[in-house]
Amino acid sequence: MIQFSLKCAEGHRFDSWFQSAEAFDTLQAAGHVACAVCGSSKVEKAVMAPRVRPARGQADAVPERPLSAPASPAEQALAALKAHVEANSEYVGMAFAREARAMHDGDAPERAIYGEAKPEEAKRLIEDGVPVAPLPFRPGRKSN
Repeated sequence: MIQFSLKCAEGHRFDSWFQSAEAFDTLQAAGHVACAVCGSSKVEKAVMAPRVRPARGQADAVPERPLSAPASPAEQALAALKAHVEANSEYVGMAFAREARAMHDGDAPERAIYGEAKPEEAKRLIEDGVPVAPLPFRPGRKSN
């Protein structure tokens, strides 16, 4: 495993682990490497210093930050926004377009929802005046 410092075309920096340097190149060429902040697939390796392990038994080693923990203020703000949305609204999954339209038309009670929609569904909602906005994160999928 190898950890790379990455940056996107928007200047966001983040770290990610890969099985090897070749694995990173393969995933990047296929468009499967995306910015952890904005989702851009225009990502490249950032300049980084090699990691040198401290001597064995050295007590004052700096603990590493888990990759799941937000590093920058932007990542922290996105994590807080995601937590707020998930705590204060209902996840409706791929039924988002149908639910949003039903609320707009008065066929369903109004409530805070979030979910997923195909691009053409989202475009139709906007064209029809249904108030929707894209979220700057991907919703966590619930299993079972």
